[in-house]
Amino acid sequence: MPSLDELMKAAQNVQEQMQAAQAKLDHIEVEGAAGGGLIKVRATARGRIIGIDIDASMLTYESKEMLEDLVVAAFNDAKNKADQAGSAEMNKLTAGMPLPPGFKLPGL
Repeated sequence: MPSLDELMKAAQNVQEQMQAAQAKLDHIEVEGAAGGGLIKVRATARGRIIGIDIDASMLTYESKEMLEDLVVAAFNDAKNKADQAGSAEMNKLTAGMPLPPGFKLPGL
């Protein structure tokens, strides 16, 4: 049975690995799109929006409602991709850890 000191060191190691993995998520970019690519949203794997690109053809008064809907769809697509990329990266960290099913580490 591991000593308390060994358990504390292991917990600290896991915490450091988690912090490093979360920092890495800020550098992984995903792109959500809608309208066949007329609207694009770039985000980090942590879900921070870092850019949006709207095709000039969408910038007319007549396309206002469609533009709004496509922007929402592109944001949602980017959010889904960010969630997937973040989960994949964090799964690398937790691989081999004896965690109970459905357990999520804090900050994920």
